[in-house]
Amino acid sequence: MTAEPLHTAGDDPAEILRALLAKWHEQFMSEYHAALDAAREVWRFKQLREVLHRWRLHAVAVSNPDFDRAEQDVRNGRREGFVSMDDAFPGWADRQ
Repeated sequence: MTAEPLHTAGDDPAEILRALLAKWHEQFMSEYHAALDAAREVWRFKQLREVLHRWRLHAVAVSNPDFDRAEQDVRNGRREGFVSMDDAFPGWADRQ
């Protein structure tokens, strides 16, 4: 039997922190520490992996130079080119 690593290479918290802009560091660290504390309970360990994975994806998204503009467009009701999560990934909410 082999043990699985705690983090995949892309979900390493140090790598995620390096990839994030400084304005996201506090929120990432807060969520990371909460998930890390929760992972002491065996049945909540999966939460740590999910938080790291979600933040890795977030880091990729916000590193795109057009992210801030696109986010503001959506907030202002301009949704050209916007695809909802339900349209992009049918049934995604049921998997949460």
